[in-house]
Amino acid sequence: MTHAHPTPEPQPSDPFSLRGRVALVTGGATGIGAAIAAALARAGADVAVTSHHAPTRDVAAQVRSHGRRFADLPADLATASDVLALPDRVERELGPLDVLVNNAGIIRRHDALSFPDEDFDAVLDVNLRATWHLSRACARSMLRRGHGKIINVASLLAFQGGVRVSAYTASKHAVAGLTKALANEWAARGVNVNALAPGYVDTDNTRALRDDPTRARQILERIPAGRWGRPEDLAGAAVFLASNASDYVHGHLLVVDGGWLAR
Repeated sequence: MTHAHPTPEPQPSDPFSLRGRVALVTGGATGIGAAIAAALARAGADVAVTSHHAPTRDVAAQVRSHGRRFADLPADLATASDVLALPDRVERELGPLDVLVNNAGIIRRHDALSFPDEDFDAVLDVNLRATWHLSRACARSMLRRGHGKIINVASLLAFQGGVRVSAYTASKHAVAGLTKALANEWAARGVNVNALAPGYVDTDNTRALRDDPTRARQILERIPAGRWGRPEDLAGAAVFLASNASDYVHGHLLVVDGGWLAR
């Protein structure tokens, strides 16, 4: 079956501008998600974020400081009904969705032989299944309109194995593959699917590593940039993948790691 190529959107004078766009960032209350939400607003987008436990006051203030609208959408991304309701909730609050950032993720650390099944399933529910369900749910409208940007947040562990994080590694390898598979199906219909692969970033998910003096030293010694990443280091890459500047970028994993993989 062939599809007609979509009519390109009118190009803004600034290819990185997101003015007039509506974005959803899952797990957008803290860390990388909050930094991406603020960056999208700075580029002109109205922004909705999902949150489960963390308060959204700070990210709301950042979005509104750029004169953009903000929507707080509490959701449990391990629950399929919460995930599938999100596109309609965004549209009611802000309008049709143009940019989806599948950022929410959790991590559990255990030796493989003693890894609890319930922890393995919990990680895959949030990191992989929510990304799958939400991407499809949001893509239906994007494909009808002939444009949209889906940005998944993968990890260096989409390339490597990690230590004591079997479920997280499996989920991020899967997110990388899913990114490519969806890009292959939707690229010709105007929807870009790409991924960010952050390196070692100072967030709650890496607290256990930073609190371990030996692991923290080993990690830092391998990073050519000489420091851990900050959530804000992902901001420019996210705006690029959300904007017209990346219109011919499909199925790509953009690594932001301070040079870790080059070492």
